[in-house]
This record gives sequence, C-alpha cells and structure tokens, in this order.
Amino acid sequence: MPLLDKLREQYGVGPVCSELHIAPSTYYHCQQQRHHPDKRSARAQRDDWLKREIQRVYDENHQVYGVRKVWRQLLREGIRVARCTVARLMAVMGLAGVLRGKKVRTTVSRKAVSAGDRVNRQFVAERPD
Repeated sequence: MPLLDKLREQYGVGPVCSELHIAPSTYYHCQQQRHHPDKRSARAQRDDWLKREIQRVYDENHQVYGVRKVWRQLLREGIRVARCTVARLMAVMGLAGVLRGKKVRTTVSRKAVSAGDRVNRQFVAERPD
C-alpha cells in the first residue's frame, strides 16, 4: 500500500480508501502486519518459512526441480508439507521446473507412391453380410 502511504498525508486515509473501494480497516490491518510480522497468521508465517525452504531446494538443484521433486526433497529432509502447498507457493514465487523437450522422431517414413491395384479388387459390397 505504498500509494496510500503517499496520499494519506495529503487527503487522509478515509477519502483515499473510498476512491480505491477498500475499507480503511483493511489499510490499518496491512499496516499492522507490515510493522509487526509476528502477529501475522500461523499459515502466513509458515508460508514465509516454506518459501525460503522451497527456494533453497530449488537453487541447490540448479533450478531444475519442479513441484513434485521439490516436494519429495522436502519430505526427505523431514519437512512435512502437502504437495498442493508446494505447488501454490512455487506458483506465487514464479518458480517452475524445466520442461523436457519434444521426443525426437528418428524414423522417417518413405515418401514413395504406394503400389497401384493390379488385381482390380472390388471394394464395394453388393449386399450386406
């Protein structure tokens, strides 16, 4: 809320919040969380800690690991966390694993014209079976 911090001196919190369509209590709540991070929710505090751990595992593995491998590595290290939580936090952080390339086609089929019908086969049925 840096914009609100700049404008609050000139216009006050109430008018600026009404123009931004947010409640003034939202602004004050964000201010309190910014100045007292220990008062944040347990989930927010754990998410901050997990983000640091996820970033560490991601960097230790040359920024190649995706969600599943980061999650597995955290479990190996004794950090109990759900895979969906790792996926959510990696998405927020903008981290993604390296994608494998498309499978290489090594066999090229022949481009020759197929043989003609030399026995004059009839492919139309005279009556149903």
